[in-house]
Amino acid sequence: MRIAIIGLGRMGANMARRLARRDIKVIGYNRSPEVAHELAREEENISAADSVAKAIGHLSPPRVVWLMLPAGAPTEDHLRQVAERLEPGDLVVDGANSNFHDTRRRGEWLGERSIGFVDAGTSGGIWGLENGYCMMVGGEKRYVELIEPALKALAPAPDRGWAHVGPVGAGHYTKMIHNGIEYGMMQALAEGLALLRSRDEFGIDLAQVSEVWRHGSVVQSWLLDLTADALARDQSLEAIQPVVSDSGEGRWTAIEAVEQGVPAPVMTLALQMRFASQDQEGYPARLLSVMRNAFGGHTITKAE
Repeated sequence: MRIAIIGLGRMGANMARRLARRDIKVIGYNRSPEVAHELAREEENISAADSVAKAIGHLSPPRVVWLMLPAGAPTEDHLRQVAERLEPGDLVVDGANSNFHDTRRRGEWLGERSIGFVDAGTSGGIWGLENGYCMMVGGEKRYVELIEPALKALAPAPDRGWAHVGPVGAGHYTKMIHNGIEYGMMQALAEGLALLRSRDEFGIDLAQVSEVWRHGSVVQSWLLDLTADALARDQSLEAIQPVVSDSGEGRWTAIEAVEQGVPAPVMTLALQMRFASQDQEGYPARLLSVMRNAFGGHTITKAE
């Protein structure tokens, strides 16, 4: 099997490596050509292309072009570049984190040109190269079957860690909800460990407790594994600013909960806590302080 991968960032490059090491030929293209050429020097089954057109030119029908690009304009622009060079029966796969509304629209647009489209929501982060990726796939059955060898190679094992979850859009929708759940799990772990740390008289060792929880506990998880490893190296975290960024998928999940009328307070509040960590001005808190002073004469802490 031969696949062109457009976008060789952290995820795209490691996915290309994993495919190549399982005897799938990869043509890699990146907006910085040296990235693709470096990858080709590292891996026997990867070839570098200096343009989208050249990447597609190395493929034979039915051509498979796999996009691993940021959501929004980068994906939209490259998808249209790719579509101009494909023929009926060829296939585009979006393995990044696109909004499922965009995915459904793109699927319809490509379908009008008889070009297949599969959305492959992908989880695994920087550990995917070693451990495999969890893949949630949407699209027509015939197109999913076309890339099944690649899905089996990317997954932790051929028979697990990937699934055809529905039509076009279902893959990215499932991945979006997955990320919303991830927000909630992370927030709960962070709050619980902070509470343990707050009770000074017990002197609880967070590295010890998180390691204990990893074995036989109902909260054991890969997130806990990673947290325990981090705490074993440093519990103070003094060198880290208390600022947590958020991805588009957390926001999309909260919006979807509102639009569907489905209560999702944990995931939504976890997103809001990230917003709070990003607030450098603290204007709402300043207003709250003014209000308390106005109605109750409570003390205002003056700025430095």
